[in-house]
Amino acid sequence: MTPEEEELLIEQVAGAWRPRGDDDLATTWHKAWHDLDGAGRERAFEQARATRTLEAALDPEGLSTTARAVLARITRR
Repeated sequence: MTPEEEELLIEQVAGAWRPRGDDDLATTWHKAWHDLDGAGRERAFEQARATRTLEAALDPEGLSTTARAVLARITRR
């Protein structure tokens, strides 16, 4: 795997988007997770943590996009 390919996988894993099941309730892992080695997974985790912290700092209510997505799904029901 080239460094560019690895960076793309890390971006995909670190992002807030996750695939959902047919019922729109079950959330699973991003398939790119399996294509990364341990070091790549750790980098993705650190990047996700930093991104969520920045998102929350910029949000008037202190919520990340992940937190907003979860709350939206909870309050829909």
